Amino acid sequence: MGKKQLTSQLSGGTANSLLGSATLHILASYYQPLIRALGVYRNSAHGARMKKGYELYLNILKDIKYRTSVIDQLFADASGTNLELTVLESACLQLRKILEQIAFGSLVSNVELYSQEYKKFQEFWNAEYLLKDMAKVNPKYFPIPISQDKSAVPGVKSQFNLKHDDIYLNPKEFIKVYKKCGAILHASNPFGSKVSNEFYKKSIPIWRNKIINLLNSHQVHFVGDKNLYLFQMGAKDESPSLQAFEPVQ
Repeated sequence: MGKKQLTSQLSGGTANSLLGSATLHILASYYQPLIRALGVYRNSAHGARMKKGYELYLNILKDIKYRTSVIDQLFADASGTNLELTVLESACLQLRKILEQIAFGSLVSNVELYSQEYKKFQEFWNAEYLLKDMAKVNPKYFPIPISQDKSAVPGVKSQFNLKHDDIYLNPKEFIKVYKKCGAILHASNPFGSKVSNEFYKKSIPIWRNKIINLLNSHQVHFVGDKNLYLFQMGAKDESPSLQAFEPVQ
């Protein structure tokens, strides 16, 4: 499967436009009071820096979407009973890169902070330490999954709700998955325990699905930015998109 050319689609709107948006058709039951409290009722007027930040984030989502398709193709090209270790290793490499993109995504709006944290990652990588550092820089660094549900509010077709179910990848699982994917990429110790192909055959699709569930429709807090960003990955052949709002001064 060749890499498809994906073009970012930026769709701005007002809070009221969510009532009839062809893209989202949602009004957030959680964000509704937040939107009202902040006075977010008009289209965002981003500065060049923030504009570049969310454009970079959309590029990250495009890359994640492509890498996910690579994992799918790897499994599609091999039968379920003949998934060789090299196929599993390749899939885990893509998963690791996806996790790295998720970890650094919220920092793209601040070049200085991104550079500092990425330098730490290059010099000494430890998933647990990295996420602790990220939390210090941006406590809301991790994507927040959102589900679109039928709304009971008159005049509102549907609403979105923050989700914390186990079908979504969370920071704790992030660390576990990264470590497991790293373990299979290193040469095995001939005197140690052998890699369990069956474990990875079973686990990789689960990890892949949890990442997709996390990112399909999610909120991101960019460091140093008070604006509200809602991202959707889109269908298979669609580009990632966003809705962005800012507080009225």
